[in-house]
Amino acid sequence: MSPRLDASQTQRATSAPSPVRPDDYPTTAPAHSDRIPTQRGPVDLPEIPPYDEVGAMDARALSKTLFERLESLEEGTHEYSYVRNTLVELNLALVKFAASRFRSRSEPMEDIIQVGTIGLIKAIDRFELSRGVEFPTFAMPTIIGEIKRFFRDTSWSVRVPRRLQELRLDLAKAGDELAQQLDRAPTATELAERLGLSRDEVVEGMAASNAYTASSLDAQPEEDESEGALADRIGYEDHELEGVEYVESLKPLIAELPPRDRQILSLRFVANMTQSEIGEELGISQMHVSRLLSRTLVRLRKGLTVEE
Repeated sequence: MSPRLDASQTQRATSAPSPVRPDDYPTTAPAHSDRIPTQRGPVDLPEIPPYDEVGAMDARALSKTLFERLESLEEGTHEYSYVRNTLVELNLALVKFAASRFRSRSEPMEDIIQVGTIGLIKAIDRFELSRGVEFPTFAMPTIIGEIKRFFRDTSWSVRVPRRLQELRLDLAKAGDELAQQLDRAPTATELAERLGLSRDEVVEGMAASNAYTASSLDAQPEEDESEGALADRIGYEDHELEGVEYVESLKPLIAELPPRDRQILSLRFVANMTQSEIGEELGISQMHVSRLLSRTLVRLRKGLTVEE
């Protein structure tokens, strides 16, 4: 059973304080489940039982006492660090409760708890008893916000600017609202009018949204696995790719040819004209065109062979 904290217990602890340990108090809070070694705090605080044995109500009462003491301590002192770290340990249950809402995510639970603990520390540093708000009520939005920020910054397949990450959320919300009103998917122009943005900004945000999730090239289709992996269905073999090297090698050789030889090559292999049509175009015989074309091809073939 959790030890109950009552007034008499607090008075006894205050009037008969436990001695302070001579060693330094830790100056930073633990990342997640690692517990601070049992130690004695400032002389005007009640004795802190093992953290895992403190119930929720007792943790709330102890936290209130510790916050009162924290306000009177100077930041950076050993006593201040001890009280602050004790508050973190006492309220780790809040972090674990908030993290449990995200257990379906792909990130390890230890990482989520670590990020939530950062939010808890921020809440402790900002909390003021004078506001009259219970600490769990004040801390929970900060803890959840820190976890959500973590997923927002790390869940994207491709890193995009923060403004585009936030624009994606605005587009999703506006898109759902307009789809209900129009009974169809809204256009980019309609989304731009709804959000007060330009159409180009909306298109940029929609394009950036594609980077939020990525599919594996080895992923199988959900409906029909007979189609094979995604890598087998996108892309194809370009048979003309092998000729790119030869084309690039031929360019300087063709540039060295006489103008008439270059014209004959162009009419034959670009315009797809016959040798007779080329002869009529240039005012020479078909036989002469054949000899010139053969001589040119032999020269180009020899030039390629020398380069290889």
